[in-house]
Order: sequence, then structure tokens, then C-alpha cells
Amino acid sequence: MAEDLNIPAGINRTEQYESLIPQLRSIITGETDFVANTGNLMAGLHSAFGFHWVGCYFVKNDQLVLGPFQGPVACTRIALGKGVCGTSWKEAHTIIVPNVDVFPGHISCSSLSKSEIVVPIFNIENNVIGVLDVDSSELNDFDQTDQKYLEEIASIISQLAHL
Repeated sequence: MAEDLNIPAGINRTEQYESLIPQLRSIITGETDFVANTGNLMAGLHSAFGFHWVGCYFVKNDQLVLGPFQGPVACTRIALGKGVCGTSWKEAHTIIVPNVDVFPGHISCSSLSKSEIVVPIFNIENNVIGVLDVDSSELNDFDQTDQKYLEEIASIISQLAHL
């Protein structure tokens, strides 16, 4: 369970991810339910870093629809190309936003969100099937380290979608 994560104190973010990801893989081993597994991945990520909001949106009927998440109430549906999530979906690449207030068309689900990273989730045909969205209450909280490891977590989600 997420509360049982063993992330040592005083380590850098790379080491946090390197400690977290094997634990996330262990949590989902043996479970085949996509929602349960994705929910536990989001809980583990949220628990390990204390980010303001962590969650997934999945493509349904030409829009992103809210999936499992941890944090305050969120926007339920996002159109293609709208906000950071919709733009990541449309452009099929990770977007790091150091300050959400200067991102054109940013959708503010929470005034406490200051920076954001959104990672597309691909299917085996390399089409975007969703996005992994992480918001921080700190400005400039995400970098290429987060991108690398969150893309790995997005890949795990993609694999779960094929079970």
C-alpha cells in the first residue's frame, strides 16, 4: 500500500524516483484491474513526493476524461489542445511548465497549482491514450529528471492498459 512506501529521507529527486519505481511495480504485480493499478500508482507518486495533485486523464470520445488521481477536486473533461493536458495530448510530447500563470490557455483547476508537468501515455500503436498530470504548489518544481521518470511511470500505465 502507498503508506508503506519506503523512500529514505534526505535523498535527491533522482534517488527518490529510483527508490519509488520498483515499489510501484511491486504494488501492481499480480493485479489486473486497470483502475485499481492506476489508482495505486497515483497514490504512490503523490505519497512519495507530496505534489499538490497527481492524476491521469484518458482519451474518451475525443476529449480527456479524468481518471484516478490524488489531490483536490479536479477538472473532469479537457478538450484536445486546451490547457497543458490538452496540448500534451495534441502534440504527443511531455510539457514542463515552470509557471502555470504564463502558459497560454492554462486551465486552472486549483489556484494553488504553480507549476506542472504533463506526460502523454501511448498505446502500442504510438497513439496518445491519456496523460499523466502532476501539479506542484511550488514554482519551477519540475525538470528533465521528473520528465525521465514520469515518462517511465507513463510507460507502466501504458502497459497496464494492454492487460
